[in-house]
Amino acid sequence: MTSPNNPRIRVAVVYGGRSSEHSVSCVSAGAVMAHLDRERYEVVPVGITSDGMWTVGESDPEKLTIRDGVLPVVEPREELGLSLNPGRAGQLRNLTTGGLHATVDVVFPVLHGPFGEDGTIQGLLEMAGVPYVGTGVLSSACGMDKEFTKKLMVAENLPVTAEVILRDRDGLTDGEKEHLGLPVFVKPARGGSSIGISRVTAWEDLPAAVALARESDGKVIVEAEIHGVEVEVGVLQYPDGTVAASVPAQLMGTETSEEGFYGFETKYLDNVVTAAIPAPLDEETTRRLQDMAVETFRALNCEGLARVDFFVTDRGPVLNEINTMPGFTPISMYPQVFAASGVAYGELLDVLVTRALAVSR
Repeated sequence: MTSPNNPRIRVAVVYGGRSSEHSVSCVSAGAVMAHLDRERYEVVPVGITSDGMWTVGESDPEKLTIRDGVLPVVEPREELGLSLNPGRAGQLRNLTTGGLHATVDVVFPVLHGPFGEDGTIQGLLEMAGVPYVGTGVLSSACGMDKEFTKKLMVAENLPVTAEVILRDRDGLTDGEKEHLGLPVFVKPARGGSSIGISRVTAWEDLPAAVALARESDGKVIVEAEIHGVEVEVGVLQYPDGTVAASVPAQLMGTETSEEGFYGFETKYLDNVVTAAIPAPLDEETTRRLQDMAVETFRALNCEGLARVDFFVTDRGPVLNEINTMPGFTPISMYPQVFAASGVAYGELLDVLVTRALAVSR
């Protein structure tokens, strides 16, 4: 903890995890560690291996980058365990040696996907009495699950894409096919970074797309394709509770990528998609997007941060999804849209950590 001898705030940057977004989380964490002000913060890196072991993390952010197309992963080192006793809040024990590894003031869970962005680690940290960056248990779970995100948005009269949920079946009825039309997007209901997503242009290709999505999640969502430009808006909550939306970013070139949409390789490896920041939209549309992003944030009772994704159609913006722990990689939209809004990366992190320490959960 902070002390007269060490006045810096100790931040555990937790990354990796049991998710298909493991490597993206590593890259995000490297960027976060590189941009935290070392005069104000002491970074305690904590990696979670792909099979779930907490371990001493990588202290060199350069080693958490994509090199020659190779994605970073958490390598097991000495095992760590977080105390679940709120009387010892923030204590990380070295389970290999039995000694105290560090006592942290706050956790920055830079984790994407299941076991990180879905309320599970948030519940663990609340049980342990440790402040953490980002949204709480219920909001994380609902934000992660596209079905329930949309149900809550419909309750708030926010426009969403048409969809069908597949739980214990692999196909659509004739009525559902007619309702959705072609093309459709087939997605894991609880996933991210476009992993497991397919664009289907012929119904005979649907079973293979559903099978691919089920590799990431047993529940699959089939969405109607929306014709419009893809726009992303960041939301940031300040320590005093004020919520602000960033300028929008418009993605350019997604339809001409090899995947044909904003897929995983297009996002992180191909380097073919660019973004116009701010998006070249009229003032009224920009204001509507920002208002809808904040409405979505509040409807889910989010905390700290989120990125809200839209399609801007001829009939106005339509909500696509929300990310309650958006990417923080050097090419991620969230830090970029706030940089364009006058909030530099380091300042952005400072706001998030300060807000986390101010929240009473």
